[in-house]
Amino acid sequence: MTLPPEPQENLIRKVAPSMRSVARLPRGQRAALVKGQDSGRFMDFYHNILTASWPWFFAQLAAAFVVVNLCFACLYVLDRGGIANARPGSFADAFFFSVQTLGTLGYGVMAPKTLWANLLVTVESFSGILTIALFTGIIFARFSRPFARVVFSNVAVVAPFDGVPTLMFRTANQRGEAIMDASITVTLARQHTTMEGVTMRRFQELKLMRSSNSLFALSWTVMHPIDADSPLYGLTGQDMQDQDMEIVVMLNGLDEILADRIYARHAYWADEIAWNQRFVDVISVTADGHRLVDLTRFHDTNDC
Repeated sequence: MTLPPEPQENLIRKVAPSMRSVARLPRGQRAALVKGQDSGRFMDFYHNILTASWPWFFAQLAAAFVVVNLCFACLYVLDRGGIANARPGSFADAFFFSVQTLGTLGYGVMAPKTLWANLLVTVESFSGILTIALFTGIIFARFSRPFARVVFSNVAVVAPFDGVPTLMFRTANQRGEAIMDASITVTLARQHTTMEGVTMRRFQELKLMRSSNSLFALSWTVMHPIDADSPLYGLTGQDMQDQDMEIVVMLNGLDEILADRIYARHAYWADEIAWNQRFVDVISVTADGHRLVDLTRFHDTNDC
């Protein structure tokens, strides 16, 4: 599809606001809406459960528990007098009898006394075993998921390093243990307009001075030299804003305690890059010889 002739700068400015509003959603929310999904997305139950917040997760479990008991209570009420010591036709008694049966409580006050009630108790007892097993598995899956406790600096900086302008940001592991075989990938995202006038999002991986760290335990300053081979070469902060540039960071490594691979991501927009600034030093040695990382000053910078 060909767009009407229009200056590239205007095309970029038309797309940029929508891109920024999508990418800066709070963590945990979907970054984009998808139209035209097939019906299979409604069956993605496991993924939805794992990504739900803890309050919403427990609310869903409680709602499922109540719904199951309501369904069985309706079936018990159909058999008037089927539950011993329950008021005939009482939906409340039928509901609480269902709760006791599903939870295998067995207080001994109410009990099934007809064939219909005993058949329902049999079905509900089997359903209770499946429900408890399902709830236990889902809760364990959420608790056992490895989460990275990695912090990234609030801003990236551009400052000379060995005489070369260098893009820098830093990251640290808040747990204090080591992340083994850690690696970082940094990608530049920008708006690009082709000669035919089609605007699209382009991605270029930035070459780092060090992209891997065999033992990431303290602070790690990630650096990209802005030399002639860099896509940032010759650009100013205003140029980066005009092209709606975004620096996307992906970090992964093996947590030595969890013995599982963890992942972390972050992004820096053009207005989150401080020019001619340096990070303050946050690593020191205590009186007893231990290395100390001061995260209270982790985001601080000063002039070059």
